Amino acid sequence: MVRRIDVTGAGGVRLAAWEFADPPKGRGEHESAPGVLLLHGLMGRASHWAPTARWLAERHRAVALDQRGHGRSEKPVDGPFTRAAYVADAEAAVEQLALAPVTLIGHSMGALTAWQLAARRPDLVRALVICDMRASALGVASQREWEGWFRSWPVPFATLADVRKWFGEDDPWVERPNPARGEFFAEVMAERADGWRPVFSRRQMLTSRETWVLDAHWEELAQVRCPTLVVRGLDGELGRAEAQEMVRVLPLGQYGEVADAGHLVHYDHPDGWRAAIEPFLDGVLTP
Repeated sequence: MVRRIDVTGAGGVRLAAWEFADPPKGRGEHESAPGVLLLHGLMGRASHWAPTARWLAERHRAVALDQRGHGRSEKPVDGPFTRAAYVADAEAAVEQLALAPVTLIGHSMGALTAWQLAARRPDLVRALVICDMRASALGVASQREWEGWFRSWPVPFATLADVRKWFGEDDPWVERPNPARGEFFAEVMAERADGWRPVFSRRQMLTSRETWVLDAHWEELAQVRCPTLVVRGLDGELGRAEAQEMVRVLPLGQYGEVADAGHLVHYDHPDGWRAAIEPFLDGVLTP
């Protein structure tokens, strides 16, 4: 079962939330399953969380959100695509879907949104999983690199096979063939009259990214009071030293890593991802 639920985000932006499995059964009349909100990264979409959501549904009510500018959610021409807007959207989803106290699971940009929400509204958040997101500033040079990378995309792609090949093999940013990366990007393409193009605006993605890459986010991380697991792929963007410093800064931080995984940890190695986070989630559920 895949079910779409409409959410009204900040400023009235229409957001699409998704359940990819039925919540657990056998609970009492007044007992609901613990809520989980899954937040994808920049250029991602809720469906990237489908395998995770399905096993989570054994014990949780797991909902994945298409964030503004992504997936099936609204892509307002003029935004805003600020940090405040993304956090307010996630807050609205938690409240409108009655997920609190929620466990937030975020990848990359979605992880930053998750810990900013946890810092802002500790009353809503039970626990937090941060997947491969840095707390340090990346700087202007990083943004320029992304601008050049977006310009290098050979859009439109003639077929989805071309999408998979370019992002999985031919993209200059790929150090070695990565079929999972190709599948990840194939999932965010839509067929147009002239071929396959991304469902998002690359201009809007750059605007979204600019709101966090120039600043560090250690102060907000330190304000997170709930149990938090920081997970990295061994070949991801979050280095071990920074991840361990994030754990040290967090009042209730724990560290996890997934071998044979890059930045797309939950997509690269779903079994390793589950093994890394399931014990933490079990501990959160234990009274």
